[in-house]
This record gives sequence, C-alpha cells and structure tokens, in this order.
Amino acid sequence: MKLSVLDLVPVRTGQSTTQALAAMVSLAKTADSLGFERFWLAEHHNMPSVASTNPPVLIAMAAAHTSRIRVGSGGVMLPNHSSLIIAEQFALLEAAHPGRIDLGIGRAPGSDPVITALLGQSGTTTSVDRFPQQIMDTVSIMSPQGTRVRLPSGPDYALHGTPAATNIPAVWLLGSSDYSARLAGEMGLPYVFAHHFAGAGLARALDLYRSTFRASIYSDKPASFLVVNAAVAETAEQARHSALPQLLQFARLRLGRKLEAVPRADDISEAQLADEERVLIDKLLTSWVVDEPVAAWQRIASLSAEHGLDEVMISPSAGSLQADPPDRSPARERTLELLVEQKLRHDRV
Repeated sequence: MKLSVLDLVPVRTGQSTTQALAAMVSLAKTADSLGFERFWLAEHHNMPSVASTNPPVLIAMAAAHTSRIRVGSGGVMLPNHSSLIIAEQFALLEAAHPGRIDLGIGRAPGSDPVITALLGQSGTTTSVDRFPQQIMDTVSIMSPQGTRVRLPSGPDYALHGTPAATNIPAVWLLGSSDYSARLAGEMGLPYVFAHHFAGAGLARALDLYRSTFRASIYSDKPASFLVVNAAVAETAEQARHSALPQLLQFARLRLGRKLEAVPRADDISEAQLADEERVLIDKLLTSWVVDEPVAAWQRIASLSAEHGLDEVMISPSAGSLQADPPDRSPARERTLELLVEQKLRHDRV
C-alpha cells in the first residue's frame, strides 16, 4: 500500500504565514525522504487558520525543495478559475518537474459566497454546470498539441498552455458525492474520495465510480484512493491530545463559529470544551485515525483493504506545542515517521 500526504498548511497561534510556509516545506521534505508517493496542497480562501490559498504557488515551492515525491493540488477548485490560467500554471510546473506533478481538481468553492463573488469580479468563476467541459478544456490546453478555439468569424485560434510541452500532469478528480464519483467514472479519470471531511458515503461513491468507469486517455482502468485525517503518537492518549486542536477547529467550523489560528495543544484541554463541541469531536473521531502506531496502521490498512484501495493519503492532523519551533510542525512530521515505521514492519512480514 502506498502512502501520500495532504497539507492544508495550517497556521497556529503565534505563527506567521512565512513560518507556516517553512513548516510546509519541512513536512514535504520529510514525506519525500520517507518514501511517500505524493504530497498535495489544498485550496482554501480567507481562513485565519489555513495558508493554502494558491496550490500552484505552493506546489512550486514544495517541488523545488524535494527530489522524487509527486507534488500536486488537492485540489484546485476549477470553477474558481479560468481553464487557460490553470493549464498554463500546471503546464509550467510539469515542464519544471517532469513526471512529478499532479493536477487534482474539485468543484467546491473552497470558501464562502463573498470569496466566490470576489473571484467573479475578475471574471474567473464559471458555472458548475460547465465543470465537465472545463476539465476537458484544461487538459486539452495543457497537452503538447494544444487545442483550437472556434471563433465567431475567421479561422480557428490555436491555443497552448506552454509552447513546447512534452507531457501533461496526471489529472485526478476529487469529491465526496455521487456526482463526482459518477463524473470521474464517465470521464475515465482517477478518483479521490474526500473521506477526511465527508466521513460517510465512501463505499457507495467507489461503487458508483467503478461501475460507471470508461477507459480514457487519462486512465485505462479505475484508480482511486481516499484521504484520512490522522494524528499518531507513541501512545493513544498522546495522539488524542495532539489531535485536539484540529478536532476543535473542525467542530467549530461545523457549528458555524468564528475560527481563529489553530490553538496549540498545550493551550487547550478537553475539560474546556463546550458540550456540543465534545459531541462533535467524538463523532469526528469515528472517521479520523488518532492512535498509537500499531493501532493507527491497522486502521489505515483495514480501510484500504475493505475498499480495495492500494493508496491512502494522510492529512497529518497532530497539533503543535508552545515549545515547538515556529518554522516546523514536529508532531505532524512524527505522524508520518511512525506510520512509515509500521508500514516497513508490515512489508517485511
């Protein structure tokens, strides 16, 4: 089983964006050295606790500081953007790092209606009804042969994402609904289920995807993996304490409460939680992997086997301490290290 990483570039209390980006690079280098398959970066806007606003910029940073790991978007919210701009950005990334770039595509807004409206002011947002066509447009513009645009009058207009492309990034469709699963199958795209925030519907989505899959230029057979939030430490108690800041962020988000920077683990305790926060956190823990290394690995391996997957993407959700260096996230890196240790032991058996 392959392991990969999703990073939202969290910003914690007392940490600047500059330091959060340095921590992201450190996490990418750790994943690269440990043998992880890919390192993806999300798109979220105007959140006080998340610095992953622009995946192509972050991908360029992470790819420049790593040597072998695939780097990509998890994902680019395509309706927010012009197909031409995304095609140009990812064509350049692929040219700079051949064979290492993934374009993961989603259709969610990635923020609130205000952000969607502001993106629309620049003429970038498109109707989600055009989402399938926008995917095809993006891929065709990135391709070595480019595409041709039919004009109202005169000859067709030749359009290329970059002048002399030799390859295109691997394209994946992200989602957590029947719509995305069916679309990925019908278009023949590899599919990623967002288990880290959906928590339900995985089996149905994968069945839909596999039953509707049609071989295409993207893939000749179904290919999929899921994303899971994970915090792993030497003991289950330590793992739960470390995961509490991110668990609390998720709970507050679902309760519609104002979010701030991610609190540090030693700044909060479960005794301080409101009853409704505690209820939501207990529910979240049923789909998160928060445990000591052996149990955590067994849970991940079980998820993979149960759903016929050969890859699981980890969103490392361990928190930080006051004493941690601001330009690193030691507990998130340790989560990756502990999982790989268990994987290696399992592979040797």
